[in-house]
Parts: sequence; C-alpha cells; structure tokens
Amino acid sequence: MDIHFTKMHGLGNDFIVLNNLDNEYSLSTEQISLLGNRHFGIGFDQLLVIESAAEADIDFSYRIFNIDGQEAEHCGNGARCFAKYVTDKGLTDKDSIVVKTVNRLLTLTISDNGQVRVDMEAPVFEPSDIPFFTSSDAVVHSRQLIVSGNSVSVDFCALSMGNPHAVIRVEDLSKTAVKEIGAALGSHPDFPEGCNVGFMQLLDRKSIELRVYERGAGETLACGTGACAAVVAGCLQGLLDDTVRVKLRGGELIIQWLGIGSPVFMTGPATTVYEGTIQI
Repeated sequence: MDIHFTKMHGLGNDFIVLNNLDNEYSLSTEQISLLGNRHFGIGFDQLLVIESAAEADIDFSYRIFNIDGQEAEHCGNGARCFAKYVTDKGLTDKDSIVVKTVNRLLTLTISDNGQVRVDMEAPVFEPSDIPFFTSSDAVVHSRQLIVSGNSVSVDFCALSMGNPHAVIRVEDLSKTAVKEIGAALGSHPDFPEGCNVGFMQLLDRKSIELRVYERGAGETLACGTGACAAVVAGCLQGLLDDTVRVKLRGGELIIQWLGIGSPVFMTGPATTVYEGTIQI
C-alpha cells in the first residue's frame, strides 16, 4: 500500500499528516509504529489522520496516534499543523474552522502572519475525568517515585487538557532528571491511562520555560497541551498572570487562560517540511 503523507512540525514537535477524507487508509498499530520509526520509516512524534465530520456544524474530524501506535486524545501542536494543512491543501477556505477530536471540539483560527490560535476548551480538574486516583481536593498532590533506584517525593498539579497531565514546578530545568521522573510519574498507577509530565521553571509572572515527557512518545521539543497545562497549573497556584510566554526547546507559544470555567487559548506557528510517498 502506498501512503501519501505530509511531514510537518509545530516548534519541532513533528508529525506526518494523512488525508483520509475518502477512507483510503486503514492502518494497524504495527503499521503506524513502522511509519513512526526514524530509522526504518518516516519518523514522527504523532500521526494525524484527517477524516470527514458527521455533524453539519463541524468542518473536520481527526485522529491522533503516538509513535507506539496507540491513539491519543489531543495534541495542541498537531492542531495548529492540522489548520495549516487543510488551508494549504484547499480543503477549506475558512479563516476559522471547527475540528472534532476523540473528546474535544477545537476552534482553529489562522492569522495573516501564519500563526494559528487554538481554542483548546476549558481544563478539567475532576480526578475521575483526568483520570487520576486521589482522595484529596488539594491543588498540589504528592507521590513517592523510584528514580534511579532512589525513592523521591514529587509534588505536582494534575489536570486534563483533553489528555492527562501532571505539572511539576522546578527551580532549574538543566538540573532536572526529566526522562527518569517523567517516565516514573507518567506510568504511576494513580494515573490509570498514564499521563504527560511537564517540568515548569518560572522566569517571571509572564514567562516560563517548559520541558514535557509525553505519554507514548518520550520527551518532545514542544507540547501544546503541556504548555496549556503548565500555565493553568501556574495560575491555579497564583504564580502566573493570565497571558504567558512558554519557552519550549523548539520555540515559543503564547498561552492565555482567564480562570476556572474559561477555555485555554494557544497561539503559535506551524511548518510544512516536505511531502512524500512511502510503501508499507
């Protein structure tokens, strides 16, 4: 089977995009994993599959798959790439489009300078909806982890941006064991579906640095939902203003959140790298 794809990235968080509006592709977990292999396939952090929408007021549906072939609920950087793709391919002439993922409706708006603004909907804090097992209603939770053979206590905020996140505030990202702690907390049994683990260093009330160890992908150069979760966590703790510049390893995002019940808005770029065909 020939797979026609477009390689894209949002601040280095990279994707391949498949147009499946005509139901041309039906990929197995093994085939997705092969496509994601950077040595034997194309390589990506996530695969985005564009599908037609069943509802009249929704422009498109799309599905997201991690490199391990498992389906993910949400991807902020992918949403921006999605908007650029359907616009560049002439699949829509709208400046603002409504997109359905597994569990969210996203409104994507493309500006004249190429930046994409995404209405990520409101964050979710109810533990059963994250999902996260806890008997506490505190903002900050604590868990014991085994990291490099040692037992360490980690404090974090748990929330969902359509996918589960745990956000840890750190003093110095350069001295933080992102991979080790991210893997341990991301697979903790109190997160029954796993979680994305964000490591946030505050610079001031309007800017942070962030690294994210993503569920099913490991650390990526940027994570859009992770950036949203980090700003929400910082705001909940009274550490950040409502509009924050998030500095990720691959570039910067602007995140805005006006408080409980309000949607999170993410603004950033999307880039097309190349197009191609691969046979699997």
